Amino acid sequence: MSLKERFEIPSGFRMWSLGLIGVGVLSLIIGYILYGSGDEAQQTRFWGVLLHNSIYFLLVTNAVMFFFCATTLALAGFQISFKRVTEAISACVPVIGTITFLIMLCIVFGHKSMVYEWLDKTAVAKDAALSGKSGFLNPAFFMTWTIAAIGLWSLLGLKMRNISRKTDDHPMSVEEGKKFMFKNTIWASLYIVWYALTIAAIIPWLWLMSLNAHWFSTLYSWYIFASSFVAGIALISVFVVYMKNKGYLEYTNKEHLHDLGKFQFAFSIFWTYLWFAQFMLIWYANISEETIYFKARAEGAYSGIFYLNLVINFLAPILIYMSTPSKRNYSIVTFMSVALLFGHWLDFYQMVFGSISPDHVRMGLFDFGIAAGFVGVIIYQTGRVLAKYPLLAKNHPFFKESIIHYT
Repeated sequence: MSLKERFEIPSGFRMWSLGLIGVGVLSLIIGYILYGSGDEAQQTRFWGVLLHNSIYFLLVTNAVMFFFCATTLALAGFQISFKRVTEAISACVPVIGTITFLIMLCIVFGHKSMVYEWLDKTAVAKDAALSGKSGFLNPAFFMTWTIAAIGLWSLLGLKMRNISRKTDDHPMSVEEGKKFMFKNTIWASLYIVWYALTIAAIIPWLWLMSLNAHWFSTLYSWYIFASSFVAGIALISVFVVYMKNKGYLEYTNKEHLHDLGKFQFAFSIFWTYLWFAQFMLIWYANISEETIYFKARAEGAYSGIFYLNLVINFLAPILIYMSTPSKRNYSIVTFMSVALLFGHWLDFYQMVFGSISPDHVRMGLFDFGIAAGFVGVIIYQTGRVLAKYPLLAKNHPFFKESIIHYT
């Protein structure tokens, strides 16, 4: 069998990625003119759209990096045949992370208190809840953790990718393979620990939950993880199917696609469990400072998005992915992957705007234009990295296991 070991970027691929980036840049310019220098409501819309999209796409690409490290730590061989796709997507983290950092910098040091209420020192002084949380809801703490989180995600991800690419140099002996796996495991462990500390705790609290600093939920960070992880697996699936359709990844077959479909199915259920657990506990207790979060979403202006979110992210994967054949069908997996990426984008939308603009839904072309820009960045960066290195990690100790993989 003749193998395509290098990805050659099609002209259409490059055109679409650059076109989407162009749409994003144009949307940013027009959005700033229309909203960025306007009144408080307009600025809330401008900075909210940038915050929503930057956080969402950063956490999704970072979840792909988590998948890469988690499967490495678990010594999972099934994903080796398409691991270069996973690595390429994870290379978007430094790029989108830099964009996110710049947006956070502008919001925090531009004192955009219409986004983060705790940036208003006068409001903090008059509010006992905000004053009590000022030990961590302050610019220094916020930006320190933002820099540390994005910086270490990027550096540890780069280290993992560099270790992986060293297998391309030459076939490894048994001893070399053992040393490689040990080193791989150590660095994957470091990433998992840092990911757990940031994503399962601190970062969702700072970036998203503090948008409504009076409300809190102990399940919130896990909910964010589940949402971003489902979307991350969906993103991997889209690129794997695309590469297969273009004649690449010859050793990746329906068995591997089936596994990706099972991940989407399982973690959609996990996401729903966390959603319901959070909702049910707050509904049952019926404490006003807790129910305020869901009243704006389930009963207010965002009720349509709130329930559509459940249809796309729970009902659709449950009904469509229930059968085994559906998870092995390229068209169905592609459709569901795109639907879940959009569904969880909507989920993050109502998380952000349900807090900073609870009475009005202002979703429009500006939102989709900025989202298109981030999609373009992911397509461009992923394609660039895929074209730079061999597509097959054929010297990896588990490569044979991936080839003969059956579910």
